[in-house]
Amino acid sequence: MIFASDNWSGPHPAINASLAEHGAGMAAAYGTSTLDKAVEQRFNEIFEREVAVFFVGTGTAANSLSFAALNRPGGVVLCHREAHVVEDECGAPEFFTHGARMAPVDGPLGMIDAFNLKRELKRFNPGFVHAGQPMAVTISQPSEAGTIYPLERLEAIAGIAHEHELSLHMDGARFANALVASNLSPAEMTWKRGVDILSFGATKNGCWCAEAVIFFDPEKARQFPYIRKRGAQLFSKTRFIAAQFMAYFENGLWLELARHSNAMADKLRDALDRGSHARQAWPTRTNEVFAIIEKDTAERLRAAGAVFYDWNPPHSSHDLLKEGDVLARLVTSWSTSEKDVEDFAALIA
Repeated sequence: MIFASDNWSGPHPAINASLAEHGAGMAAAYGTSTLDKAVEQRFNEIFEREVAVFFVGTGTAANSLSFAALNRPGGVVLCHREAHVVEDECGAPEFFTHGARMAPVDGPLGMIDAFNLKRELKRFNPGFVHAGQPMAVTISQPSEAGTIYPLERLEAIAGIAHEHELSLHMDGARFANALVASNLSPAEMTWKRGVDILSFGATKNGCWCAEAVIFFDPEKARQFPYIRKRGAQLFSKTRFIAAQFMAYFENGLWLELARHSNAMADKLRDALDRGSHARQAWPTRTNEVFAIIEKDTAERLRAAGAVFYDWNPPHSSHDLLKEGDVLARLVTSWSTSEKDVEDFAALIA
């Protein structure tokens, strides 16, 4: 009953097989192999337009180097108050941008509120050099609270960003989970809504180590090869990242894996709705479930072998927990079994 993180799951067998297949023999290095180019073309097909794709090793690198590409002197990235980039990346965005700041914007359940974004941007007067200058807006899809931005809110945020001549970046660490839950195409989730740069994550969804930075306007990526190299993310044997993506996209595997992890999370949500000692903290639709669990029950679950993380309540929900309650995050993955969920459900029934 491992619900700690989808990072705990191993790679899907098809990913391992592709690594073994493409690991034999010689191949051109630094992203110039035939396999690398074939995967880049696959990204073009998936997003229904020509994009510039750059493989990196971690989601933190994808986010941080994206911001480095958008950097301005005194730069400020506007993000949700509880976004991964501000709470869980150990200052990497600030480090790789040589000092840019993350400016928090409030909004319920992990999602930036468009009105609040407008209000925060008004705080930066172009004539007041001391405050620095905005350089980007970033959102997470799904959010750090497991919620999904509706299309109309995405468009509103993109419109505000572009009105202020800012790029909109999307942190898509669990992009596939949001995609299948929304029943949208990758294009509809991103550039058709105004997204300029995407951190495309595959590691959490069945890969070993496969992340990418995608520019929807290749002209804006001219300096990124140098930024990636300087950031120590230009792998010499990039074919091993490309091999993962090749298998990941083959026959829609990436969507199949995301549907499975979402479906297992749905079963967890159903179990929480039926239980008397635990309940959903708020509705989610992807593979993250947030539960309010009685402390004694949480201890009993862990003693029985369940693994999950305690979670900090959102800033907007100070009264979420009662005395004796804990907030827990439960995450399913492509390898979560129905038995794991059923055993957990029996324990909280």
